[in-house]
Amino acid sequence: MQNNKVSFSFIDLFAGAGGLSEGFLSVGFKPVAHVEMNSEACLTLKTRACYYYLRKFENLKIYHQYLRGEINRTTLYSHVPQEKLDSVINQTMSKESMTKLFNKIDTIMKKQQINSVDLIVGGPPCQAYSLVGRAVKSDNMQDDPRNFLYRLYCRVLKKYQPEMFVFENVPGLITANDGKCFIDMKKEFKRFGYETHYKVLNAFDFGVLQNRHRVILIGWRKGTNYKYPEFVSSNGFFTVNDVLGDLPVMQAGETNNYYRKDDFSSYLSETGIRMADDILTWNTARPHIERDKEIYRLVIESWNKNNTRLKYYNLPEELRTHNNMSAFLDRFKVVASDLPASHTVMAHLSKDGHYFIHPDIRQARSITVREAARLQSFPDNYYFEGSRTAVFTQIGNAVPPLMATGIACGILDELERKA
Repeated sequence: MQNNKVSFSFIDLFAGAGGLSEGFLSVGFKPVAHVEMNSEACLTLKTRACYYYLRKFENLKIYHQYLRGEINRTTLYSHVPQEKLDSVINQTMSKESMTKLFNKIDTIMKKQQINSVDLIVGGPPCQAYSLVGRAVKSDNMQDDPRNFLYRLYCRVLKKYQPEMFVFENVPGLITANDGKCFIDMKKEFKRFGYETHYKVLNAFDFGVLQNRHRVILIGWRKGTNYKYPEFVSSNGFFTVNDVLGDLPVMQAGETNNYYRKDDFSSYLSETGIRMADDILTWNTARPHIERDKEIYRLVIESWNKNNTRLKYYNLPEELRTHNNMSAFLDRFKVVASDLPASHTVMAHLSKDGHYFIHPDIRQARSITVREAARLQSFPDNYYFEGSRTAVFTQIGNAVPPLMATGIACGILDELERKA
């Protein structure tokens, strides 16, 4: 969807690989700046900016040359105005760095002749709010400084006074520190002049074939009469196989960047995840030791034959490597191809793939970067920069673009009511 009526501007804070931005870009919002601390994620954002610029001028041939390895990143970037690349700000947000950050954003706005910011989006790193993170810390992460990054978000709100903002995070945000963090956060937003409302939304309801629940808190300036948007559910009658079915059959350790077949599912075409001229990238399977591959086969067989998730204590004794039979019993888990949604894709993929095993028993491997990106609804033309570990982290931490698009449509409807 492309909006041609009014071009609203936005800033993306804690931008990561740009999943949330992708949704707003897809409906016509104009990016002012993306702020991200991770240098590899910033390169991903810059490469995506190149894609949008070259597409606008019908010059994707250069982008495709880059994906095929025919030109390097420096050459790709040389075809795009420097101001587009400079809109990606590689900076850690802290109390000490905010003045410097504001100066950079102000410079961008002046160069691009942007007079005001309509929207701010983003969500701070979620480790301090996640149930998993809190479970492994003796202090329940109450003193983790990431609990208070929302205060920096509020400083950006105070500086640029956008009409609305979108704050995204994990459901654990609501209960962190016995709920005190969330209560204080909403008070802070109100103190800076914003009414807020939140819901816990599932990415599946936005067409993502994944169960992924997130807190979506939306704020609007007092007196503007905006409201929390009504989001349109767009899940259909698809299964996970519709995401993976056209990709090549591969063994652990192999790379295959050629589609298995030219035709692909209606799900992929309707969502734009795959298009006719796409070039497959990042489709490399991790190497696995033989013991893990044998476990994978057992886990896949258990699901495909009996729809049963194999627990760790169900494994033959010779395949077990530790004696803990009371915790993390589902550490080996298949991405079931016959279900309408996979389990939540997480950044833990960067450490190992045991929790994300490909459903095809012939392959006996964990999913590739591209397969993980598809489960997150990233289009195949979305290229990720960095090492495999870094890219898995970028994907696992991202807001699924299809979910972001649905949110962006709702925000657009609200803003256009007054435009």
